[in-house]
Amino acid sequence: MINGATPTDYDVVIVGSGIAGLSAALTAAPRARVAVVTKGALDDGCSRFAQGGIAAAMGEDDSPQLHYDDTIAAGRGLCHPEAVRVLVEEGPARIRQLIEWGVAFDTYDGELSLAQEAAHSRPRILHARGDATGLEVETALIRRLRAGGARVIEHADVTGILTTNEGGACGVSITTNPSAAHTTTLSSAAVVLASGGASRLWRNSTNPESATGDGVALGYAAGADVAGMEFAQFHPTALAVEGAPRFLISEAVRGEGAWIINRDGKRFVLDADPRGELAGRDVVARAIWEELERSGERCVFLDCSPLGARAAVRFPTIAATCARYGLDIATKPIPISPAAHYMIGGVRTDLDGATTVPGLFACGEVAYTGVHGANRLASNSLLESLVFSRRAVHAALGWAAESPPGQPAPVRRTSSPRASTIDPRDGWSTLRDALWTGAGVVRDESGLRASARECASVAAATAGATTLPAMQLHAAASTASLVCEAALAREESRGCHLRSDLPQASDQWHGDLVMHKDRGARFDRHL
Repeated sequence: MINGATPTDYDVVIVGSGIAGLSAALTAAPRARVAVVTKGALDDGCSRFAQGGIAAAMGEDDSPQLHYDDTIAAGRGLCHPEAVRVLVEEGPARIRQLIEWGVAFDTYDGELSLAQEAAHSRPRILHARGDATGLEVETALIRRLRAGGARVIEHADVTGILTTNEGGACGVSITTNPSAAHTTTLSSAAVVLASGGASRLWRNSTNPESATGDGVALGYAAGADVAGMEFAQFHPTALAVEGAPRFLISEAVRGEGAWIINRDGKRFVLDADPRGELAGRDVVARAIWEELERSGERCVFLDCSPLGARAAVRFPTIAATCARYGLDIATKPIPISPAAHYMIGGVRTDLDGATTVPGLFACGEVAYTGVHGANRLASNSLLESLVFSRRAVHAALGWAAESPPGQPAPVRRTSSPRASTIDPRDGWSTLRDALWTGAGVVRDESGLRASARECASVAAATAGATTLPAMQLHAAASTASLVCEAALAREESRGCHLRSDLPQASDQWHGDLVMHKDRGARFDRHL
């Protein structure tokens, strides 16, 4: 117990169990009362699906400055330089800590094996089990957490952040019964959101079912600023086989020498950028999207034949998954197309993970730190989770030690409790189709306005609902609406926000589009 006088259940409640949440819990557990709440099993998050690895300046010919330069370049002018500096300078220490915690990164002749990925000027991607880096890291952290002192609450949905009369966070409400409206409260001196992203809101996505933007909706409803919601990153190379999930084909495959080709065998990405397959994700995704529009085909192809037999050895998970659908990646091109992959926008934080709500902190994909700007550099996401989760939980514990305990204010409902007027299955389908068709890889005003109307209709139909399925759908619709609102407001193309009706970037948009539930949207110029 940090503050002996506090009557709270916990010093800190951590929402989410991906690498950000696990790292935060492991950092806090030795000296504080910690609860980790996750809506699935402890290992159900997105982190385990990260294939390519973690970027960090660990090589002899590399440096934090070079990593900084590459990250800034990828962000298309919108990265927060001070946040990027924190990421690249603290990153190597977080890698060494992972090794101490039992993560077995791949090595070659006793040295860490470092791979090349798109838009990196040096090989700096650490991987484990070939192409199962996220799984290896998450497994090691879960093993360590289960042996520690944190309480883990699985299969529990956080339905609200408790706030005091003064507006500070003081716990969460949770429910574990999908068919009932009963909730339980966990009081705490601080709350850390580490609930992941929102990419499952799009029809085609590389993410698991859990990635529906709950954390953004929770933070927004509690009064936190959100920012950058127009920036949703689409991975260029997801498996596009009928009946198969949109399985991610790692950027590292292209880093090893695979080519993107159309049905005629042409490497068409070279027409968009001389770096070809190693151009930034926004460039490659748009080139593929436009090729599909031009040709009318449903996919292009990733040709791994330049790797030969090495392909299956280096990428065993990808090779095994493709084999289940009759594809030998060493000899047969992989059908691919873009899919929603990573949410750059989120709950706005400072360098220590603090949001604009006192006592509420955020880290990982749910947070908007400014590290990624308008386009995430490959493999920076896990590093961001590690670096900023440690900062966020240290700040949360500092807040818990210094702040008097708060009592939750009475819940103020914005609408009367009522039954949902939409079947949740129809609502989810509406949201996913709306975002894919109107807020996909390439957008325009008319498509975004149509998507915004669809998302708003789902939100209205579930407002005030008291059953868990309807509450989950309402949170998703709220987050989806923020995406459409932000994408309409940013009247330019920049990074992974691509508008066919406004194809150029504009200097007037150098800054963050910030939204608040009571104050609306504003533009913060930071450069």
